[in-house]
Amino acid sequence: MTNSADTPESSVSNESKVWFITGASTGFGRLLAEEVLKAGGRVIATARKVERIADLTQQYPDTARTFVLDVTNSAQIEAVANEAIAVFGRIDVLVNNAGYGIAGGIEEATEAEFMPVFETNVFGLMRVTRAFLPQFRTQRSGHIINLSSMAGLVGSAGWGYYNATKFAVEGFSEALAAEMAPLGVKVTIVEPGPFRTDFLGRSGVLAERSIPDYHETVGKTREYFYDNAGKQRGSPLKAVHAMMDVVKSENPPLHLILGAMAYNRFRGKLDRWYEEMAAYESVTLGADFPEGQ
Repeated sequence: MTNSADTPESSVSNESKVWFITGASTGFGRLLAEEVLKAGGRVIATARKVERIADLTQQYPDTARTFVLDVTNSAQIEAVANEAIAVFGRIDVLVNNAGYGIAGGIEEATEAEFMPVFETNVFGLMRVTRAFLPQFRTQRSGHIINLSSMAGLVGSAGWGYYNATKFAVEGFSEALAAEMAPLGVKVTIVEPGPFRTDFLGRSGVLAERSIPDYHETVGKTREYFYDNAGKQRGSPLKAVHAMMDVVKSENPPLHLILGAMAYNRFRGKLDRWYEEMAAYESVTLGADFPEGQ
């Protein structure tokens, strides 16, 4: 078996790279695993219910492996990471895809409803990443792809707790990129808008409590949640191909925004932000001690 430290990334073709994907039973994770395998890559797919991805190893017995993985279970993460590296001798691409959304007002959602979202979207992603960093650091190569969302770029009524998890992913990933760049490891944050996955279906949660005073704000989010499943403009297949292309790139982006809604919403936020900065520039710059003091 080839030791990961002895095989520089430049000698590993894009087709034979080893991908480790969390949350591979549905959505982007499942489709990405399928497309990488079709392209000749090797995939270690994980899910809480491994029977949902068992067909991958049946169809691709030489290049696919599956593991049970709950990203909220620290001990399981460490064990699976070690086993996964041993399977093919290395991991070239880590995809932190496991996650889900919660819709509801900040006052409406209970701690029992929103804390599990943080455990999965934030702490689970951090735990999985940390488990593979020693391998990437020794290997001096690799690519970490963290699934964020346009909700990690722009806050919206009714998505406050989901926004908070994805804003956390953004900050964590930017710091990670700065730390790993000198070691040859790349990081990309993927920020999709609405895509036609099961995000508004099985993978989404609605806060049970609904407060009438928030009808004009949070209520619109609830209506969107109910009415738009299966109608989103984003093509999941195009999204996973974009992720695969990023891994092939010699100069991949730190941020990869996907979809027109995500692009337009973020551009609008930047425009408003620039306007605020200009309007309060004297206040901002006047908050420091004078030069030399």
